[in-house]
Amino acid sequence: MTIIRNPAVKIHRGLRRIKPLIPQKTQNIKGDDMGRKSTRENKTIYQKLREENDLTREKAAELLEFISEDRLERIENEKSEPAPEDVIRMAEVYKAPELCNYYCSHECPIGRKYVPPIEMTELPAIILETVASLNAVYPLTNRLIEISRDGQISEDESPDFSNIQENLEKVSLAIEALQLWVEKEVQKADS
Repeated sequence: MTIIRNPAVKIHRGLRRIKPLIPQKTQNIKGDDMGRKSTRENKTIYQKLREENDLTREKAAELLEFISEDRLERIENEKSEPAPEDVIRMAEVYKAPELCNYYCSHECPIGRKYVPPIEMTELPAIILETVASLNAVYPLTNRLIEISRDGQISEDESPDFSNIQENLEKVSLAIEALQLWVEKEVQKADS
């Protein structure tokens, strides 16, 4: 029997193969200034935003203060779900307020039902969507007044009310997208 002196390797007797005791990071390659850079294809939003800020997990954990490097790795690899406080702190450190909307609309059980996802786009697209949605609602205001005047929605008013509600939701989404854009720009200006 051969004794292997390297403590990082052991032999599984039944399997007759060598297995490293220290996990190998085969999915990572050496980056320029960042330490290790992931080549993983399906990165989570948490990992993408960290990398967009040129942060290693170690540096991000330092900035996040109460999220350890190991916990951050588990969150990024979808082995652990982030707590709302984790997401809020990541949004602050990564200067990505849209992360909170993502969490609420995709991961929070209540939010998945009630919080629509907001797509971050450029300011001109957001303004055009806001104006278009407001223009679509304006002609419906008189009908909304007619429907709500008696405090009840009759069966014949229901389709019109549903249409008005859909248009109001578009206005709301456009305004929320604008608010997120402004918050992101303010955070950029502050740094």
